[in-house]
Amino acid sequence: MQTTNEQVNRKNDVVADAAVSVCNMMNNITSRIIEKIESEMPPLFQGYSNLYAMYLHSIKDMYGACNMAEKQYFEKMNINQDTLKVFDWYLRSSASIVESNINMFTGLAKSHLKFRLSFVDLWDKQMHSHMDMYAKTFSELIQKKDVSR
Repeated sequence: MQTTNEQVNRKNDVVADAAVSVCNMMNNITSRIIEKIESEMPPLFQGYSNLYAMYLHSIKDMYGACNMAEKQYFEKMNINQDTLKVFDWYLRSSASIVESNINMFTGLAKSHLKFRLSFVDLWDKQMHSHMDMYAKTFSELIQKKDVSR
């Protein structure tokens, strides 16, 4: 991701005359970090997609060469077809287990993400409730202070 002048200026902004706010500092830094993580996700996922596409390409090439070797060598060895069928069953069974594990992991990842989203939503609602209560209490204290003068 390219950094724009605005982003560089935002990162390096130091306003000498402005009052320093802890809330603004924390908000800016936290937002900057989350935005950085968010910006890195698409290229990361694309990179993994490209990686698996390369694996698939290599595997297809390798097994294409295997088919040629099978015709030249394995057919001359007269391997029993029943043995090959058992081997095929074994490979399909193994693939089913791997696919099941992938499905299980995908489901776990989706559930984990759903949980985290729910947690952040709950946290957000709780924070708003606390902010509302803080604002109300602070307002009442200010009013009592003004009345006592």
